[in-house]
Amino acid sequence: MEKRLEANDMEMEQRFVKYYKKYGNNSTMVLLGFYRGQYHKFLISAFFFLIKHMPSLLSSLLIANVINGAVAGGEAGRRSILVSVAVWLFLLSIHLPANWLHNKYKNRVIRRTEAGLREALVRKLQELSIPYHTGVQSGRLQSKIIRDVEAVETLSSQLFVNLLNILLNLVITLSITAVKNRIILLFFVLVAPVASIIVMVFRRKIKGENRAFREEMEETSARVMEMVEMVPVTRAHALETVEEQRIRSQLVETAEKGYRLDMIQSHFGAVSWCVFQMFQAFCLGFSGYMALTGQILIGDVAFYQSSFTTVVNQFSALINLLPILTKGLESVSSIGEVLACEDVERNEGKQELENLDGSYQFKNVKYSYPHSEQQVLKDFSLNVKAGETIAFVGESGSGKTTVLNLLIGFMTPNDGHLLIDGKDINDINLKSYRKFISVVPQTPLLFTGTVRDNIIYGMEDVADELVWKAVEAANLQSVVEKLPYGLDTMVEEHGGNLSGGQRQRIAIARAIIRNPKVIILDEATSALDVVSEKEIQDALDHLIQGRTTFIVAHRLSTVRSADRIVVLENGKIRESGSYPELMKSKGAFYEMEQLQMALR
Repeated sequence: MEKRLEANDMEMEQRFVKYYKKYGNNSTMVLLGFYRGQYHKFLISAFFFLIKHMPSLLSSLLIANVINGAVAGGEAGRRSILVSVAVWLFLLSIHLPANWLHNKYKNRVIRRTEAGLREALVRKLQELSIPYHTGVQSGRLQSKIIRDVEAVETLSSQLFVNLLNILLNLVITLSITAVKNRIILLFFVLVAPVASIIVMVFRRKIKGENRAFREEMEETSARVMEMVEMVPVTRAHALETVEEQRIRSQLVETAEKGYRLDMIQSHFGAVSWCVFQMFQAFCLGFSGYMALTGQILIGDVAFYQSSFTTVVNQFSALINLLPILTKGLESVSSIGEVLACEDVERNEGKQELENLDGSYQFKNVKYSYPHSEQQVLKDFSLNVKAGETIAFVGESGSGKTTVLNLLIGFMTPNDGHLLIDGKDINDINLKSYRKFISVVPQTPLLFTGTVRDNIIYGMEDVADELVWKAVEAANLQSVVEKLPYGLDTMVEEHGGNLSGGQRQRIAIARAIIRNPKVIILDEATSALDVVSEKEIQDALDHLIQGRTTFIVAHRLSTVRSADRIVVLENGKIRESGSYPELMKSKGAFYEMEQLQMALR
């Protein structure tokens, strides 16, 4: 089942990208690409839609027949009335089953496509590079997954329901009118060019206002998410009023852009309604004059007036669809910004690792972030043997985090080579490589679920014995025993019901249970108190035994046991060696250690 869903995700993503690249900004063609292979279901839905709407489509003709029968009188008149009523009742009797079948086919396709789009977006977000995610606000991405896909779903419903209704009404009404009186038909047809002129006048303005409003909504979503995350800081510094004003200005700007969009859309609707009502008044006078001169029957006046009302209403509905179509097609473009993005990690065809020893070699590695000419790492060279513990220290901005990101594979060198077990990182399937590493970040990331779920995250059928071994190794046992439901205690959002030390130990247990070959510790104890630091340091000592370990630390006391300490400065290695060697040389590390000792 999961493989089939994954295949569907990939198919949806590939189909969208294909159509997006082929048709560029033609969002209509891209939208049609979403439903490729399912058009037959829409045809079936359209057939039942026609059946269910037959009572309303033929009502004006049946009413005209009844009126003409009443005026004519006699047996023929009575027969005309009875037949018209019988036909109407028959059409009403099949309305409900036809309505159910129409909605069954239509809704199934649209909802599956809606879910497929969101799944494709989620899949793509998992493939996009870390620099992409750091450069795009999460609120904007959330807006694309929720709001833009919803707009596409609304657009699809409008296209395959309202648009279908409009076309059916126009085709049938104009066809009947053509059979009865072609002079009246020419009067009806004049509505089309007038509607086209109105659309052309307003279309570009509506499209521009829709884009501005969509972008402003994305910005609002990003700001609101940021505000929610900042609530503890805001409350702690009594900045509630400042934050309210900051968000209020954003909301006012969003409301202003929404107001401009609403006004242009309402003016558009009012102009089209007024023009069409004038046409309808002319039609009433024209058909009335034809009845007065005996060119048509009296009942036909009601038919033509009703028919012209139908034609006018359908063109009005078509014009009123324009804002919805514009909004939906803008959302198609917005989704395309993610799905067609090329900033992805490419693993296809690369060597998959079956095992990892844990030796690393940096050869004259250079790295600079996208859109920046400043090199974060400059001719960085370092050999690491399997099982070694390497600690990186240095001032902020010296390149420590960049080195870790290169080791994880979040980034690859702009120049030079990073070899893992003798293989260039650019030739390795990074997904297979990361199965052998574990990362313990400075701020542990926990999700809403049980403590057990957070420890075994991504693993299946893990025995309780293995979980408890990881708990004990992470010095987490005393914490678990105090929790109300032990390992089954629910963790609140971001671990809000746990202390910093408890969250960190859960993260360490998550790393231990995977039995990794390589450990990466990114300032894992920097934000903890002395007692928690001692407990976690003991857990880390257990974790790194026999494994290649990379540590970034600001507290130099935590790296004394490292095999080598590498001091970074402006992207270069200033000095390296064991703790005793560096203290004896009295270089940069010695000065840093003395300064920290003086500050304690």
